[in-house]
Amino acid sequence: QDVYLFAGTVAENIGYGRPGASRAEIVAAAQQANAHDFIMTLPGGYDTDIGERGVKLSGGQKQRLSIARVFLKDPPIIIFDEATSALDNESEKAVRVSMEKLANNRTTLVIAHRLSTVRNAQRIVVLADKGVAEQGTHEELLALNGVYANLYNVQARI
Repeated sequence: QDVYLFAGTVAENIGYGRPGASRAEIVAAAQQANAHDFIMTLPGGYDTDIGERGVKLSGGQKQRLSIARVFLKDPPIIIFDEATSALDNESEKAVRVSMEKLANNRTTLVIAHRLSTVRNAQRIVVLADKGVAEQGTHEELLALNGVYANLYNVQARI
């Protein structure tokens, strides 16, 4: 799924997470989302105009800005819907690390086809044609040698 960014600057887009946030709070949120380093390489840093819907950014950069916005908002519940589906391996790793930090001490629902995205979840629910097929931790589901294990092994070979 593509994230939604607004026309405006990097700082403005992160700041939508909590209107009135200070620049220091915006920078801290970007650092937590592993976005600060790439932001500092942009021509204007946090004041760079990202274009309509972030057209000047890569998929991984857009995701990290969106995650920074969530860090700034600090909600009790988060839903990630295919947050890493369209990313290259390097961007996926950076986004996954950010997601794991963000998920700490809050309820998080992750919808994913890339099983590496949910590998460290406390509980994974595998859905199939007729509903819930399996549930457990990554290790428990691999030990079952069922739907999850088959999907995981297929993805590991790709």
